[in-house]
Amino acid sequence: MSQVICNQRPRLRRRSGRVSGQTITLAHGSGGKAMRDLIDDVFMRAFDNPVLSPLEDQARFAMSDLLRHGDRLAFTTDSYVVDPLFFPGGDIGELAVYGTVNDLAVCGARPMYLSCAVILEEGFPMADLRRIAASMQAAAEAAGVQIVTGDTKVVHRGAADKLFINTSGVGVIPKGVNISAQRARPGDKILVNGTIGDHGVAILAARKDLALEVPIESDCQPLNGLVEALLEACPDVHCLRDATRGGIATVLNELAQHSRVCAYLDEFAIPVREAVKGVSEILGLDSLYFANEGKLIAVVPAERATDSLAAMRAHPAGADAAIIGEIGASPEGEVIMRTGFGGDRIVDMLVGEQLPRIC
Repeated sequence: MSQVICNQRPRLRRRSGRVSGQTITLAHGSGGKAMRDLIDDVFMRAFDNPVLSPLEDQARFAMSDLLRHGDRLAFTTDSYVVDPLFFPGGDIGELAVYGTVNDLAVCGARPMYLSCAVILEEGFPMADLRRIAASMQAAAEAAGVQIVTGDTKVVHRGAADKLFINTSGVGVIPKGVNISAQRARPGDKILVNGTIGDHGVAILAARKDLALEVPIESDCQPLNGLVEALLEACPDVHCLRDATRGGIATVLNELAQHSRVCAYLDEFAIPVREAVKGVSEILGLDSLYFANEGKLIAVVPAERATDSLAAMRAHPAGADAAIIGEIGASPEGEVIMRTGFGGDRIVDMLVGEQLPRIC
């Protein structure tokens, strides 16, 4: 009976670790077995995909996969420190994924890969961390992206507020797409994809326990599908911005200044929920400055505005879209609201912070 000798060592499959304990300890950030168990049991269990699974210090993907979608890369990064971590309509994990996806989408890019770095406070509940990781994966699947690399740090109790997340993203910009804050031109129309201020009021309600007759949920959602639909209807979109901190007022001020034009708004055309209006009036705040996490401002040529509006309204993320104003030549760098009383008022850039820790 012949004997076959194999010179190759069999490849051993690494055993996945399991976390013990109900809360995060400093050992989970030590770089040792406890940290590896945390990564295996929480993050790998939630995010597992072929790019992430080797668990190298970096993600690797073929350039050919990227070049199939366009000729330029877009790269962005953002950190999320929202308080509370869970709020009506979402949580910090969902916010982190959609926020980074949307930052890529509004330059016309197709979002593809994300990183996820978390800073955990000692004593953070393990159950909450699992819930957030699962939420991030569900959001990534909804947006059509993969979380492919990450990092974990643990700090002493009191050195951070429960959990902070940083996400970076890579996307590909298709050929011919040229969206910029400097491209607004007199005569262009200004569109928004739905009601403004929902996220800001949802956070305020969760934080202050406001008793609203009609509960408001965050508008946290991915916008890349909406942008693709908009670009099909209007390939020459001039400007896109997602209106997060500072709301649509701040975004429009930035566009007006970069393009050296004036943005004129029609007060009655801006979609705002009655509950958001009520909170604004009671607290003396302006819904134009409330944060959003699923709303964008689009500036398109006037002759394509009707088609653009129809394309947005046909998408679930733009069902309540509206044309809310137009671009003028002067006064340069200003935003002016045409009010319901027939007058005009200047809408300044946000000074200070209406509500901190909003995202």
